[in-house]
Amino acid sequence: MMAAAKLAAPILLTSLFVGLFIGLIQSATQLNEPTLAFVPKFIAVGLVLILSGSWMLQEMVTFTEGLFDAVPQMLAA
Repeated sequence: MMAAAKLAAPILLTSLFVGLFIGLIQSATQLNEPTLAFVPKFIAVGLVLILSGSWMLQEMVTFTEGLFDAVPQMLAA
């Protein structure tokens, strides 16, 4: 659960903050166009994936290697 939370946090937090910022702008200008909220979030999440993708992949590989190393201990018990 912690690994999933750690890997999802950058994407979810980016989407949250960009959505909040766009929502504030939409409420101030009274523009209620759904694509104005979707496109900036899509771009921001894409940038986060590009910037942190290698770190996320390394975390997943480390977690998977740990799981494979723990299999013999689980079978012995």
